[in-house]
Amino acid sequence: MMNVNDIYTILPPLVLVAGAVVLLLIDLAVPRERKSVTAWLGIIVLALSAATLPLLWGQNLVGFSNMVAVDGYALFTDGLVASIAIVTVLLTLRYNTDRGIMRGEFYPLLLFSASGMMLMAHAVNLLVVFVAIELLSIPLYILCGFARPRLESEESSMKYFLLGAFASGFLVYGIALIYGATGTTRLAEIASKITSGVNDLLLLYAGVGLVLVGLGFKVAAVPFHMWTPDVYEGAPTTVTAFMATATKAAGFAAVLRVFLFGLAPALATWQPVIAVIAVLTMIVGNVVALAQTNLKRMLAYSSIAHAGYVLIGVATGNELGTTGVLFYLASYAVTTLAAFAVMTVMGTASGEDQSLDAYAGLIRRRPWLALVMALAMFSLTGVPPTAGFAGKYFLFQAAIGSGLVWLAIIGVLTSAISAYFYLRVVVTMFMREPGAEAQPLSSTNTARGIAIFATAAATLVFGVLPAPLLNVVTEAVKALASAGRLPA
Repeated sequence: MMNVNDIYTILPPLVLVAGAVVLLLIDLAVPRERKSVTAWLGIIVLALSAATLPLLWGQNLVGFSNMVAVDGYALFTDGLVASIAIVTVLLTLRYNTDRGIMRGEFYPLLLFSASGMMLMAHAVNLLVVFVAIELLSIPLYILCGFARPRLESEESSMKYFLLGAFASGFLVYGIALIYGATGTTRLAEIASKITSGVNDLLLLYAGVGLVLVGLGFKVAAVPFHMWTPDVYEGAPTTVTAFMATATKAAGFAAVLRVFLFGLAPALATWQPVIAVIAVLTMIVGNVVALAQTNLKRMLAYSSIAHAGYVLIGVATGNELGTTGVLFYLASYAVTTLAAFAVMTVMGTASGEDQSLDAYAGLIRRRPWLALVMALAMFSLTGVPPTAGFAGKYFLFQAAIGSGLVWLAIIGVLTSAISAYFYLRVVVTMFMREPGAEAQPLSSTNTARGIAIFATAAATLVFGVLPAPLLNVVTEAVKALASAGRLPA
């Protein structure tokens, strides 16, 4: 029977699901011209979910027959996803209104997707990982096509749906093979079976490979990244911001659970594979981004490259690497949200120009927006004293401490390559005159201003004073290790 501990283990995502259901019913009574009410109610639901985190901090519980867990690691991910979702809602208030897509169902869909992202961090059973991915993905397929009748938006939705369903097939087949090899889908029992000896290693590793395909699709790692540029470009900019940050955080939450908890005894087998994928992801993401003239596509390839940096931390297979991954996911999230927040200002209902030329002379048109975008570009490059620099420092330090010096060197070299296309945006904004065909910029309301200021401030604070965030991450990871859910 279900008990109180079971509820505790899924309380943050449960609040979001309950809130989303209630929000759907309330929205039926909200007039079309007042859909901002639904948005603010969505923020309240997200805040209520985040409010449960201090109540659960310090707990190490498992529930629902050892299928889900609550610990510092899961709660940190919950807080990160909730924060990203709140910023996304703040950005949509003006963005959706300007483009004529202010529909109330947007916000319950966002909450359902965020609940799936949270559940991925709580999952300690492969079946729950699969359910969480579907709960995450299905609302996102709809949100990507939300800007109808724009063909680009509908196309991105269809591409994401088809490729996402294909990747889910790989994942569920991989889970079946792992079950066939070990007789269980619980991560703790899989680790125990590997330690004691699995009769059919070929079956096990085939299953692990297919699971890696499914999870690699979600984090946009090479060679499972081909969907990313088209989907990011076609989706509404606020949805792209949510996908680029929250989906990546949730995907890596599942990757860490599966590989560093369930497959920790097989570290020597999967570590080289993850390291090679990290290298390919960093190289492909950064090199192809050099050729992009559309900022959304450039940030799509940038997102791929940053998945490669995070995989460096996964490849270490230890506490230090996990700490680096969580810190990097937070620093990458605030930086990327700052960039996309500025991008939501470009254009109105008549069109949205995200070409690099559209940002020419932005320092003269909207100086503070140009400064925020420049800060985001410096942070993505890894220039001190930004959050991006601190995040890369901790990841590369973890790699060196784990004997993966060559992987850290490749990370530094690819970061140097990325400086070209990131700084090209800065040069365009500060050194070029705006063209005669430049589109008008959307006005900045209070909600959007708060989102831009908060993400820009966090990008600086995490770089200048990384200790508070690092202490929280370290505490979460140590609790994970003490509960036996992470190798020391």
